[in-house]
Amino acid sequence: GEHPTLQFRNDIKFAAQLDALGYDEFWVGEHHSTGWEMIASPEMFLAAVAEHTHRIRLGTGVVSLPYHHPFNVAQRMVQLDHMSGGRLIFGSGPGALPSDAYVLGIDPITQRDRQDGAIGVLKRLFAGERVTHQSDWFTLQDARLQLFPLQEELPMVVASSISPSGMTLAGKYGIGVLSIASNSTEGINALPTQWGFAEEAADEHGSTLDRADWRVLLAYHLAETREQ
Repeated sequence: GEHPTLQFRNDIKFAAQLDALGYDEFWVGEHHSTGWEMIASPEMFLAAVAEHTHRIRLGTGVVSLPYHHPFNVAQRMVQLDHMSGGRLIFGSGPGALPSDAYVLGIDPITQRDRQDGAIGVLKRLFAGERVTHQSDWFTLQDARLQLFPLQEELPMVVASSISPSGMTLAGKYGIGVLSIASNSTEGINALPTQWGFAEEAADEHGSTLDRADWRVLLAYHLAETREQ
C-alpha cells in the first residue's frame, strides 16, 4: 500500500540509520516479477545508499547471475566498489524466483550451471586476467576489465538455500556463503550439514574456506524488555 518512490526513500534512510547505529552490513537483492520485492538493480540502489552512509558494508544479496552477461556484472560491481569507497560485498545466486526465470525465458534447469560458469569467469576478471570464453549463453573474446576493484580482493559470497549446490560452489571457488532459507523450518534443519558440503568441495578443488565468511539470514523480533 505504500508508494514505491516513498519506499525507496525510506529504505535509503533505513540504511543510513543502520550505519549511524554501527551495524556492519546492509544487503539488497534483485527481483523482477513478484510486485512486492521492488528493487530490480541492487547495485543502482546501493550506489544511492553509498552517498548517505560512511562505514557500513554494502552487499548485493543477490545478483542473479543467469540473468546477466558476466562481463557486464563485473563492470558494474567494480564501479560500485569505487563509488562506495571500497565497501562492496559481491553476493550472487542462480535466481530464486521461478517467475523471474519464466519472464526471461530461462530454463530453470540451467540456472545453477550458469551461475557456476559465471563465477569462474568473474573471479578471473576481477583478478585482472584476460578471458576468452565460449558457452551456450555468453561469449567473451579477449576480455579484460578497464578498471579493477578498489579493494585489493573483492569479497564474494554465494547464496545457499536448502540443497547443497550453493555450499558446493562456495567450496569450489573459496568464497563466502549467504544462507537465505534459514527463516524456514527446512532451512534451519539443513544448517548442521551444510558446511560439510562446502568443505568437501574445497578439498576436491584445492580451495580454502573460512567459516567466518558464512552469513546466516534470520528474522528477529526486538521487544522493549527481555520478558516481552
